[in-house]
Amino acid sequence: MLGRVVSHVHTGLGDMENSMSEETDIFEVIFNCRAMRRIKPDPVPEELLIKLIDAGNHAPTGSNVQNVRWVIVRNPEQKRLLAEENRRHITAYMAADRVEELPHHSKEKRDRMREAVVWQMEHMHDIPALVIACLEFSEPQTEPARAGGGGYVWPAVQNVLLAARALGLGATPTTLGLRDRDRVKEILHLPETVEAYCLVPIGYPMGNFGPVTRLPVETTLHWDHW
Repeated sequence: MLGRVVSHVHTGLGDMENSMSEETDIFEVIFNCRAMRRIKPDPVPEELLIKLIDAGNHAPTGSNVQNVRWVIVRNPEQKRLLAEENRRHITAYMAADRVEELPHHSKEKRDRMREAVVWQMEHMHDIPALVIACLEFSEPQTEPARAGGGGYVWPAVQNVLLAARALGLGATPTTLGLRDRDRVKEILHLPETVEAYCLVPIGYPMGNFGPVTRLPVETTLHWDHW
């Protein structure tokens, strides 16, 4: 009897240690998940791309409808067309952006971010995989209804970003290249009932992963009321 109790205690401690190890791993991934825009042209094995999508599919959806869909673009011509759309909208956005710095983001850091955005714009057609997160509806949607679908898509996108980081892949979400809904539907051959929400360029990063800089919790958290 005592042996069984001791064995049970040891098993419980082992489970606790495993749980702590897993917790440490997931927080390390979250706190070091930098936006990686400079991506090598080296191909990403298909099994890793499938693993990313599987991770995305494990995110929750309202009423568990599981209607998030994915298009992984690797074809050079398809990538070129999406890169053209991205360039068009990034150029307009950058021209209108007048924010030089923020309290938590110096001008130097924002300039480096802009340089990375421009680099990705100019090289998007060379990035090995462009992952498009979509949502499938039962019928074509008006804009208000379409906008509400983002709550289904974004948890799945975050899962993909974290999975990519865990696999040593660089990834950054962007929506600017998908602004022209009709053109994107044409490029991707999307049915009228499918809407594209987010484009995630994925590949092996040129830079190094490291900690992200975010506002401290005491700046963003309120207990019970504002």
